[in-house]
Parts: sequence; structure tokens; C-alpha cells
Amino acid sequence: MPVKVKNKGLATSIQDMGRPGYFHLGIPISGAMDRFSLRVANMLVGNDESAAGLEAVFMGPELEFTEDAIIAVTGGELPPKIDGEVKETWTTMRIKAGQTLSFDYIRHGARAYIAIAGGIDTPQSLGSRSTYAIGALGGIDGRVIENGDELPIGSISTNMSEGTSVPKVLRRGPGSPAELRVLPGLYWHRITHEAGERFFQETWKVASEADRMGYRFKGGSPLEFVERKQPFSAGSDPSNITDAPYAYGSIQVPGGTEPIVLHRDAVSGGGFFTLGTVISADMDLIGQLQPNIETKFVKVNMQTALSARKERAVMLDSIRQAVA
Repeated sequence: MPVKVKNKGLATSIQDMGRPGYFHLGIPISGAMDRFSLRVANMLVGNDESAAGLEAVFMGPELEFTEDAIIAVTGGELPPKIDGEVKETWTTMRIKAGQTLSFDYIRHGARAYIAIAGGIDTPQSLGSRSTYAIGALGGIDGRVIENGDELPIGSISTNMSEGTSVPKVLRRGPGSPAELRVLPGLYWHRITHEAGERFFQETWKVASEADRMGYRFKGGSPLEFVERKQPFSAGSDPSNITDAPYAYGSIQVPGGTEPIVLHRDAVSGGGFFTLGTVISADMDLIGQLQPNIETKFVKVNMQTALSARKERAVMLDSIRQAVA
């Protein structure tokens, strides 16, 4: 049951839960920037939560269906339209053979997730269908979708009813300002106490350089570094270190000016210090931030991070029960 791509949208890619286990080889996890939303979209169509769907950035694609299908759209508020009729997000929909799925303009958020019952059935690369364009892995021939592509869809028997919807209280998205909880990192000692305090007190804004590799933030004060003797093999800038691995969600600050949160397609190591790591429960929120959105970094400890991860798991369980 191929789905024909009539218009690719802005940067629409095939994504699933990613390809863990290869970071030590320099291959990032990739996968959906907002995992929560993709998992819920799959729940709504009866798929396994790790099935591959489409991640649309700011602008949705235009897709022609060659057979009847069950679909759902979650994530940022990018209203879907079937043959021009606007439909609800976070809701199970039926689309008939010959009909076209398109999208209105985005209301809020940055990324929408399109799930189709059966999942997108492109070949796997290292155990995942996720598109990692820089490494030419996954997707269609290692790239985002293009006009004229045909997306193969797997077969599935599903009993999901049209109109099944996720309660709004369970639809997760960033607040205003967005808050990203941070665990201070191994190199926190490289900045002064005053600089560390300001980092959490000030309001930052998402810069235009925000993509699958990382999100840059601007508008805060430059960091002040503790004086040191330059380490062997490290660069001369105070933000340089001897090369070290980067944890998923690490915050590097080249030159001490604009922090960058490393995301799904980020490199696995480098020569810039990292002042901390955004906790796993908040990484999905970053994928829904538009440029110039005000953001606060909030200092937390490991206990808070683990509690947040548990709360996120409980929310997913609540959604499973709501759509069952």
C-alpha cells in the first residue's frame, strides 16, 4: 500500500525510535526529535510504539493514499486536512483510497508526527528506519522524502476506532517560557560560581541555528571561566578541553557565548567543555521549540531527573489506557 508524496513539505523525514548502540562509533541515535509524540501517534493507529512514521518540520507534506488507511497526527499543532477538510490532531482518522492528506499552517510547536497503521516499511539501516541524512542512513536512500517518492506501508490488523482521541491534559508540550531541566556536568568547575548562577537566572531565546544536530540559544550573558593552564592538546580558548565524549543532551558553549544543546543527530564527542545535560524527560520539548522562543534552564539534581522520567512513563501509561 504505497503512499505517494505529492509535496515533500519543508524537511519531512522518516523516523522511529532511533538506532541506539552505535554512539561509540560516532553514529548518533537519530530517531524522532519528540519521541513522546511519535509514540502516541503510533498508539492511536494501533502500531507498535516504535514503528516508523513521518516527522514534519514547520510545514506538512502532501500525501496521496492508494488504499484505505488509519492515520493520526500528533506533536506540534499542524492541523491535518483530508481533501481540504480540516481534521483534529491527536485523534484517530480514516482516509480512503484516492484521498489526499495535506496540512494547514502550524499554530504552535515545531514538529508534527504522522503515523499510518502498519508503519512505514522502508529498509532498516543498523536496526532502524530513522533518517540520518549526514551519514546517509535510513529514510529513503539515506535522505529525507522528496516529491514523487512512494512510501511502502506495512500490513496490520487494527481495531482502532475513528475519533479516538488523547485528552488535552495528556498532550505534552513546552510552556511559556519553556523550561529545560539541567543536571550540571563534569566540566561545571570550568566556569565561575557567578557565571553558573547567571546561566540559570537569565532568560534565553532559541536561535535560528536549531536543527536535528542541536539547538543554539542566545540572549544570555557570556560565561566567565576559571583561569587555568592550557591542557596538553586542548585548544587555546577557555571553552576548549582535551577531546571528550558528549552525553545525549549535553550543553556545550563554544567561546562561552551561546549554549548548544546536542540532540538526536549530534556528534558523539569533541573539544568543547559541557556545562551540563538536559534531562531525558525534557529532550522531547526541545524538538517543539521555534526560533526566538523564550527558554529558562532550571538546575536540578539526579533525584529530580529520575522522578521526571518516571512521571513521563506514567503519562504514557495513562495515554495507553485512554486510547485502548
